[in-house]
Amino acid sequence: MFSIHEPTNRISKQAVDVWKISNFIGHLIFLSILAGLIWAGYHFTWYHWIIVVLWVLSGLTVISGGWSIFIEPPLLYKYWRYGIDEEYVRLTHGVLTRKHHVIPMTKVQYVSAEQGPILRKYNLYTIKIGTMRSFHEIPALPEEEAFKLRNQIADHAKIKEVES
Repeated sequence: MFSIHEPTNRISKQAVDVWKISNFIGHLIFLSILAGLIWAGYHFTWYHWIIVVLWVLSGLTVISGGWSIFIEPPLLYKYWRYGIDEEYVRLTHGVLTRKHHVIPMTKVQYVSAEQGPILRKYNLYTIKIGTMRSFHEIPALPEEEAFKLRNQIADHAKIKEVES
């Protein structure tokens, strides 16, 4: 029997800021929608129980925002690890539920580097590794490391680049 080593590589420390900003924007949008619905409830005299439910949802959203903006991002960063070798991509992450993924290189069908507007601000990329049934991500890697990793995975998985 052989053993697969635990991954040791860490993502960028700036991932915490990226997750905080992203979660803040999501909660702000949801609170704005709830505020509009509460206003509509009073303006159009909806049933009282609907307005009460909207206020409860607003309170729960504020509590959820406190968790996902201030507490969760540092914990996610603390537990995110990845490792790459010639045979496997190993990912370990999760705060309340720990997840350990071992992806055989023979199952990798594609690998890509993606960057959204918030990641672009910090010059970070997310590596997406696709298999036949699912995909896995390694978030918030610096540009040089992300492209090096993408090329390394593609090389180990023997993925050929298709020119359009």
